[in-house]
Amino acid sequence: MPAKIPATIVTGFLGAGKTTLIRHLLQNADGRRIALIINEFGDLGVDGDILKGCGIETCTDDDVMELSNGCICCTVAEDFVPTLEKLLARDTPPDHIVIETSGLALPQPLVQAFNWPEISTRVTVDGVVTLVDGKAVAEGRFAHDVAAVDAQRAADDNLDHETPLSELFEDQIACADMIVVNKTDLLAPIEVQGLSDRLRHDARPGVQVIATSMGVLPAAVLLGQNAAAETSLDAREAHHHHHHDDEDHDHADDHPHHHDHDDFESFTVTRGEISDPADFSRKIAATIEAHDILRLKGFATVTGKPMRLTIQAVGPRVDSYYDQRASTRETRLVVIGQAGLDRAAITAALQAA
Repeated sequence: MPAKIPATIVTGFLGAGKTTLIRHLLQNADGRRIALIINEFGDLGVDGDILKGCGIETCTDDDVMELSNGCICCTVAEDFVPTLEKLLARDTPPDHIVIETSGLALPQPLVQAFNWPEISTRVTVDGVVTLVDGKAVAEGRFAHDVAAVDAQRAADDNLDHETPLSELFEDQIACADMIVVNKTDLLAPIEVQGLSDRLRHDARPGVQVIATSMGVLPAAVLLGQNAAAETSLDAREAHHHHHHDDEDHDHADDHPHHHDHDDFESFTVTRGEISDPADFSRKIAATIEAHDILRLKGFATVTGKPMRLTIQAVGPRVDSYYDQRASTRETRLVVIGQAGLDRAAITAALQAA
């Protein structure tokens, strides 16, 4: 069976910078053919027009599909699923699908839609990225212009939920695999730290919080999270949906990542065969934690096994599976993280027997 096409859901309130983040992603797609599904209200389709006009090959009219029938989470059956099916039916399917939701969309129903039989075997939710307007949230608001968000709500005749903005924000945080704190150029470093710590505490364990400005993040950081979010819906419920006490997440040693695009780096570590995949996964997880690594991916060869072992690690989660016969007995891993990684120490840890 062909591999499922990964889809990234980008959510966040109006004005948080979703379109800017996606445009930067398209302009730095590293050769990926990315298709977009955009949830825009009304007939103007402003976001779609901006993205279609960005003047790059991965952003043609054929690669942008717009939903203008209202909140995406309220029109899943009649609007979103058929649009996704149409995209998947193309002769040349995309390498990755990016879905920009309206800030009023509840992300959980959209993630749930990926379990529909029509699409469940063909596409998976690679990750949910929640974009936060850092300055607005630090000042106790959820959007830069709350009146504009309320106007957006009033303009959508199909909206069938009247969730308060505070609860919508909780839903977006609870569903996230990555939280991007945007517009941090408008905040003092101590404010960025405090807000990032608070968001990390409110999120599920292991969710990465990255602070930036102008939505400038590399594709290798945003994509490739391999979360299969549709398989963990119960864990993505906001606290107001539950009746049990909040869990106490101890992240005292965590720190937010506050970067521009050039502040990330990647390098490759090679070594020989590994003897124990489970032990090697634990070693990878410990190395990631010790050195604040964002992503680690690659292939390993296992002593006595003809198949190569594919390894994908995002934060503390390390996934591995055998995919095809190994063409070499070399183990090769790509490490991605913030600039200033201790390459020597990381290499030594991963090469240790």
